[in-house]
Amino acid sequence: MAVAAETTSPEVPARPPEEPPALPADRFLNRELSWLDFNARVLELAEDTSLPLLERAKFLAIFAGNLDEFYMVRIAGLKRRQSTGLTVRSPDGLTIREQLARVTERTQELVHRHAVCFQQDVTPRLEAEAIRIVHWEDLAETQTRRLREYFRDQVFPVLTPLAVDPAHPFPYISGLSLNLAVVVRDPETGGPRFARLKVPNNVPRFVPVGAVDSEATFLPLEDLIAAHLPQLFPGLDVLDHHLFRVTRNADLEVEEDRDEDLLQALERELARRRFGPAVRLEVTETMDPQILDVLVSELEMSPQDVVTVPGLLDLSSLWALYDLDRPELKDEPFVPATHPRLSEGETPKSVFATLREGDVLVHHPYHSFATSVQRFIEQAAADPHVLAIKQTLYRTSGDSPIVNALISAAEAGKQVVVLVEIKARFDEQANITWARSLERAGCHVVYGLVGLKTHCKTALVVRRENGVLRRYVHIGTGNYNPKTARLYEDLGILTADPRVGADLTDLFNVLTGYSRQTAYRQLMVAPHGIRSGLVEKIRREARHAAEGRPAGIRFKVNSLVDERVIDALYEASRAGVPVELLIRGICALRPGVPGLSETIRVRSIVGRFLEHSRVMSFTNDGEPEFWLGSADLMHRNLDRRVEVLLRVCDDTAQRQLQAVFDDAMAPGVRCWELGPEGRWTRTGTRDSQARLMRLVTEHAD
Repeated sequence: MAVAAETTSPEVPARPPEEPPALPADRFLNRELSWLDFNARVLELAEDTSLPLLERAKFLAIFAGNLDEFYMVRIAGLKRRQSTGLTVRSPDGLTIREQLARVTERTQELVHRHAVCFQQDVTPRLEAEAIRIVHWEDLAETQTRRLREYFRDQVFPVLTPLAVDPAHPFPYISGLSLNLAVVVRDPETGGPRFARLKVPNNVPRFVPVGAVDSEATFLPLEDLIAAHLPQLFPGLDVLDHHLFRVTRNADLEVEEDRDEDLLQALERELARRRFGPAVRLEVTETMDPQILDVLVSELEMSPQDVVTVPGLLDLSSLWALYDLDRPELKDEPFVPATHPRLSEGETPKSVFATLREGDVLVHHPYHSFATSVQRFIEQAAADPHVLAIKQTLYRTSGDSPIVNALISAAEAGKQVVVLVEIKARFDEQANITWARSLERAGCHVVYGLVGLKTHCKTALVVRRENGVLRRYVHIGTGNYNPKTARLYEDLGILTADPRVGADLTDLFNVLTGYSRQTAYRQLMVAPHGIRSGLVEKIRREARHAAEGRPAGIRFKVNSLVDERVIDALYEASRAGVPVELLIRGICALRPGVPGLSETIRVRSIVGRFLEHSRVMSFTNDGEPEFWLGSADLMHRNLDRRVEVLLRVCDDTAQRQLQAVFDDAMAPGVRCWELGPEGRWTRTGTRDSQARLMRLVTEHAD
């Protein structure tokens, strides 16, 4: 005891653990500029001479359509916030004014690249393949004679010149319409006058000059109209004309009141959408400065809102060229394969019998939507043992087999409950139409929730088997739309797991009734559970890494913007967790920053199919977790939407999801890598989508 007493050191107060250094203020990238970087990746595909020619024209059209929606929604939203007069900074520290200035500069740069690609590269190559876009002065007399008849019979009757003078106020300019600003002179007074002429959108933008077969020549509709302006202004001298296009705010602001019919509120707002404030003015390089001043003034815009476009305006109309029957100028056709567990040779199997044997992970468009998810709903509608079908619909197609199956089920006496999200942007009117069709057939229709969009992709089928009720479920990452299922990359689980069935039953009670449940067995559900659930799992990986146990994080999402999730990923990286992120679109995280995100890699794959699935993987000390569902990591998804993530427990499905990550993150894959300064760099040559098409086809064969 004496020896022990002599060797005992004086008691020293324990030192508190060191606090990790604060996260740097410049740790976020700007979301608007990051979105423009995504659209630049689309443009790079249009510039890629290794792609088939009409596929390049398709990407030119996609770039233009994307940019339209960006201005209609994101830039419109920034301008609306700016109009409030509040000083608001983005997470990267920029004021709204600074963001708008940078967006304008970057947009002008990309629009110029877009036009140069079309004019100087794609157009000459199209001409070499006998596909030509010509101007009026290029035509022979026999061609102009026929086109004058076409103008007289098909175009002239729908044109309405609108004068602008003291008796005629400046006319309303509809969003995304092409317009001619025309300057005429009265020979008697000698004074110039201004008129506006809308290029009709119900007449083909590219007018065929002669037969369209192995050769095709087109005249832009605005050229045809411009050549006939004297007929529209008889007795006046046409001095000049210039093309312009206006983009308006199309982001709905539905003032939702619990005491008001949500459908009526939305229909009222849809009527207002047409008259949203102008947010972008596109003009040609030859636009007269005086006319431009008139347009900017009358549209109540600023010079910063003007985008100058070399050549043709509105290249989203290039879809018309892509529709030409020229298969040699397009990707080889791909026919999705039926999932091997859902057929025996050429004979389709009962989806219910298959799911009783185990879960099925379907990967669209590689696996056929028609012979998996669609067949699941169609078999349920026709099965006399099925008692009820409950489903969420966010977006669907014009002639939807899913909706038709639900109507058939209701007419057959089954209980059919459908939540139709009538606030799905740009699909509002279509969804209202579908909802009313379902109601007329006897379905119970719910029009979304007050204050939230229901974005989850879920279907529940209740079937009586040997006197016992059994539940079958589909939960996916994509909409119940057979058309986009051939173009979008998505994942979905078909399962008869009773825990998942019980969860989805509880969720539908939340969506259709007054339940306030927020905790589930196999699901994470926003707006209450996904952000907190993911952050907790990210922190768990950080603890594993700090204690020397296996740790790792992999996310595949469309967008990563949420600051709390990003900060959690930074903390995990500081703890040594390997983090691999596959982000198609917006990414506000900076990877590879010393002391902050050294273990984080970010990739983007943009290709033939739109990468759309959302999957999260956690190593979890050797007991991996996989989650799959509808949620992107953005504020709107985590705070203002009903989203669902499903824990995937089936061993085979887990291996398949692991393979999706392994393939996408493998060396040599054609992708874009994000650097710490926010710059995306294209790398690799192996097309991961082409490999999946080949593997699925070989498996099917």
